[in-house]
Amino acid sequence: MVVLRATQKVLRTLPRSANDSDTSDTALGDWYVNRIMVDRQPLLLLVSSKSLLAIIAPARAVRTLPDRFPGMVADRLRQLGVDLSLIGSEMDVMHAVRVGPTQDRSVLGTMVDFAKALPYYLPVDGWSTTTLRSVEDRLAETPCQASGRFEDVIFPERTALRLLEERWVSRAMTH
Repeated sequence: MVVLRATQKVLRTLPRSANDSDTSDTALGDWYVNRIMVDRQPLLLLVSSKSLLAIIAPARAVRTLPDRFPGMVADRLRQLGVDLSLIGSEMDVMHAVRVGPTQDRSVLGTMVDFAKALPYYLPVDGWSTTTLRSVEDRLAETPCQASGRFEDVIFPERTALRLLEERWVSRAMTH
């Protein structure tokens, strides 16, 4: 199971189905989602709570997001070049998507930072969904929580890969 932690804005559209104590069984943890506006276009910004890896998608058919979400994560991981067996393992536990309210203010702060950076990463002469993929790649390289020691800085792409390998490669070796 994976928990999609939605802001109040998004919870108005999605029915709540998670308990406060629910946690994701995935390597990347709970995913946070917010609806943002860029150039008068509504977008969904989704961020993994453990890796801070971001997904950006047009805010269409938000009610169907829980059904589409595992596929969105799989596409994003393929874009990063993650091994297909690791993606498969992550997708196996994402069979159920539950929706609940946000819980981690640190992740919300990172989402605010990402939302503020988006207009600067998009071309001024217009953008499309394919342009959003390159923005996701830039956000994946962005150092997060960089106010402390360098060892504590989170680089979303590297952290996502490490978490997936730690969770699913070690598990495969024990079975």
